[in-house]
Amino acid sequence: MASAASFRLDGQSAIVTGASSGLGRIMAAALAEAGAAVLLTARREAELRVLAEEIAARGGRAEVEVADLRDPAHAERLVGRAHQAFGRLDGVVLNAGASTLAPAEREDMDAFADVVAVNLGAQMRLAAAGARVMMAGGRGGWVIAMSSILAVRAGTGPGVAAYAASKAGLEHLVRELARQWARHDIRVNAIAPGYFPTAMNAPMTADPGRREAILARTPLGRAGEAEDLGGVVVVLATPAARFLTGQTLRVDGGMSVW
Repeated sequence: MASAASFRLDGQSAIVTGASSGLGRIMAAALAEAGAAVLLTARREAELRVLAEEIAARGGRAEVEVADLRDPAHAERLVGRAHQAFGRLDGVVLNAGASTLAPAEREDMDAFADVVAVNLGAQMRLAAAGARVMMAGGRGGWVIAMSSILAVRAGTGPGVAAYAASKAGLEHLVRELARQWARHDIRVNAIAPGYFPTAMNAPMTADPGRREAILARTPLGRAGEAEDLGGVVVVLATPAARFLTGQTLRVDGGMSVW
């Protein structure tokens, strides 16, 4: 039977990308509340500073590092900063991403390639950099990637081909990394949210009736809230999930049952 300590992250440290807003902010705050020291990273420094101050006010520890996943140097720099600040690295949350919104026959292929590079290539780059440090530390570790319900279900709006394809690829990348890194006790899993209102998906739900249509496809009948995601990311990071790897948890209010 798991003890309360199995659901804690005291003494651990983690990197959370896209932590300035939305789901990244929720997950970073939850990990800090569970005891982890967190390196908050995104492109918007002011928002990161606000979150770091909130975490500190609650007795947690957070550092800020501005980074753009399109910069190939971001991975080694973030891992180095985390190790310098905390003396170790135990986990990485691959949350930052990009999307386009267009009918497939009118897709801008440069934009398509950019989404795939950010949502797949950059995730691999940071996961690998983090894993190298975890392997050297000899304590194992964890990686949590952010997928989407659109990895396994087609969209219903104008078109998100690049985003959907990149997330489907990400889920299989998670399985492969889990297989390769299991011998180093590094667990790799993904979270696939359903509808959580964020700045990124606001354009997808801007049309009249669009949000209502999404909720009609959600058996629980509502959008996701902070508490619905925070607990899941904490469990995946803690020893409570020590026998869970290569999996995608669909935190979608039941949307994927259809």
